[in-house]
Amino acid sequence: MLFGWSLTPSLLPRDWFFQGLISGINATIGYGLGCGLAWAWRRWVVPRVTVPERIAARWARRPRWTLMAVKALIVVACVVFAVLMSIQSGRWQREITDLMGMAPVSDSYARTVLLGAAVVGLLIWIARAVRKLVRAVARGLNQWIRVPASFARPLGVLIVVIGAVLLFNGVLAKAFFTVANSAFSARNSHTSAHAIQPTLPERSGSPGSLAAWETLGSEGRWFVSNAPTALAISQVTGKPAREPIRVYAGLESADGFEAQTDLAVAELERTKAFDRKVLVVISTTGTGWVDSTSAESVELMFGGDSALVATQYSYLPSALSFLSDRDKSMSMGRMLFDKVYERWSTLPENARPKLLVYGESLGSQGSEGAFSGLADIRNRTDGVLWVGPPNSNRLWSEFVARRDPGTDEITPIFADGLSVRFAASADQLARPSDKWTDPRIVYLQHASDPVVWWSPDLLFSRPDWLAEKRGPDVSPAMSWYPIVTFWQVAADLPRAQSVSNGHGHNYGNLVPDAWAAIARPPDYTPELAQRIRLFLEESAATEHQLK
Repeated sequence: MLFGWSLTPSLLPRDWFFQGLISGINATIGYGLGCGLAWAWRRWVVPRVTVPERIAARWARRPRWTLMAVKALIVVACVVFAVLMSIQSGRWQREITDLMGMAPVSDSYARTVLLGAAVVGLLIWIARAVRKLVRAVARGLNQWIRVPASFARPLGVLIVVIGAVLLFNGVLAKAFFTVANSAFSARNSHTSAHAIQPTLPERSGSPGSLAAWETLGSEGRWFVSNAPTALAISQVTGKPAREPIRVYAGLESADGFEAQTDLAVAELERTKAFDRKVLVVISTTGTGWVDSTSAESVELMFGGDSALVATQYSYLPSALSFLSDRDKSMSMGRMLFDKVYERWSTLPENARPKLLVYGESLGSQGSEGAFSGLADIRNRTDGVLWVGPPNSNRLWSEFVARRDPGTDEITPIFADGLSVRFAASADQLARPSDKWTDPRIVYLQHASDPVVWWSPDLLFSRPDWLAEKRGPDVSPAMSWYPIVTFWQVAADLPRAQSVSNGHGHNYGNLVPDAWAAIARPPDYTPELAQRIRLFLEESAATEHQLK
């Protein structure tokens, strides 16, 4: 049953390899549940059932071939069911790619079933090895410590479970993240051939910068060296432009988070960032990455009269940072914003730049960490953009849970949209009315983004977004199944950005509209918006080729 459920649609299209993995995992879980129920039946039900002697004798004399035939029939039925579901799964996958405007993914029903069977075999072998280990521990307890046999087996199970938890959460986890940090710190030292040390004083890493070029990390060096120049901006806007300021502090730029954030503020002072029209405080993802489309959108909209500041808190990519560095991301997000705000608030009110906040994915979680709640955001910012927030984001979860009655979870309306708005498309930024007070707060979230919707709660409870009408890019056939849906959406996470723009975890085409709605740049016309959009598309394509 669980194998069949695992072949039903998820948020993103799956090729045969991912489908085989997820089907194998779920089939093994189903096998384990079946074995557990069979054991419970034999252990507690059968001994308590009184069977007439005549029926018992007839059952004992049954031909051996009948049992073999029943087992063979069950096996054949399971194989036929798996093949039929695999064929239907191919249709579902094509439906999802059509909804996202993508070419069909490669599928192979035979390879899906075979890989699933291989995964089942491997996991069952591991489970039986663990069972042998439990028995060995129980025998040792019985023989060497004289623990009664009836108590030795459950005690053996407890010892193995505790040992495994301590091993995986302790020794192995620490070893893994130590090795990962070492490996990714080496990657952090890599500099793209197209990331050239800036000479403009408005950039960190330049000769006059307080943050040395070689300390910015791989993502930081790309960020400061690939800003649009004043000339490029003026060619788009048709007006004179200023050189945009980009400030960055890497993990190696200073010793510790506090020193890093102090350095970032000192860089803002050096570049005279507080004299600009707009100042954006950015919380990065795990490796220190900043989305170029979002950064360039603000710079183009304000004719370069802008300053962006970001800091790095980890060497690890977001998937690993989510497991090990979430507290670091929130600590850094809070410390950076607090120190920038402290300096910004000393300025006369009529001489302050607009103070905006931005974070994408795990960066949104770090950015949320700077605020205690909605009142705090309203008191200390001029606007916020949070993109693709993980389901574990505290403020996001509160806003969604308290959404207005009758509104959907995928695009909720909170408090009549007076401050906070959720959008998956540009037109949804205007919901529910034109009445939108400052500061404006926007969450961008696609119905098909697994980063937004994956949660441990999927194991045993159906979320509202799967009880409501499906999103426009989600298959109507997607349903919630206990255990299975958790693994399906988990398998979508590594491929969240592998789909076309405007779906999954790709928000590039929506970010400019969101920034325009939040920051309301002066003289922003539909014609200028189109020119900016074309520039951003060309820039993103170039970055994809070079980076």
